[in-house]
Amino acid sequence: MSDEVPSVWRERLRSPLTWHYAGFAVLLLVVIGLGIRVGLDWKATNGHSNDVLASKVVELKAMELQTAPLRGLDARVEDTRKAMRAFYDKRIPPDYSTISGRISELGVASGVRLTRVQYTQGKAGPDLTEITMEAGLSGDYTQIMRFINSLERDQTFFLIRSMALAGQQGGQVNLRLQVSTWLRHADAEASGLPTAGQAGTAAADGTGQAGAGLGGATSGGRGGE
Repeated sequence: MSDEVPSVWRERLRSPLTWHYAGFAVLLLVVIGLGIRVGLDWKATNGHSNDVLASKVVELKAMELQTAPLRGLDARVEDTRKAMRAFYDKRIPPDYSTISGRISELGVASGVRLTRVQYTQGKAGPDLTEITMEAGLSGDYTQIMRFINSLERDQTFFLIRSMALAGQQGGQVNLRLQVSTWLRHADAEASGLPTAGQAGTAAADGTGQAGAGLGGATSGGRGGE
């Protein structure tokens, strides 16, 4: 009986069918293992892809928000340039004589007296050169306020830089006034006005040359005389 059992196992081991079953079992285990590995890899890859996709969507939305103010920028820049040109044409005086003449007219209309009027030009900017007028201003309170208001509302662009009280006697008020306007570069160069530095040097030397080329401006600015 004991001799028959080993012989049965030997015959089974020799049988091709046994080895087919064994090979099939091994292959089945390999396939199952590979399937599990592929499933795990796919899950990990799919999760990573979703994270990357979500990150890209967030970046895209952020870029859209950042670039939103730039949309139509060319049109807005062109509109701004047109507005600047219109402002220059309407409110920037064409020459120096227009400035001095207009200030004299406003002085006469308001009844104030302008004295020691001095014009200088500042450094040239990108498009315009600043022209500064400094003058003594005297009159009663109503006249002075009328003159100041007329400067601020005038067609020609005037900017009041400073006003300093120089004295008061009775109802008469004396101020030192500084007003700015602007000219185009070519018009400023043609005006012959000294620069602020040249005017200061001339005043320090006592030569009076800072106002030498401004005789017309000084006399014309004395609107109340």
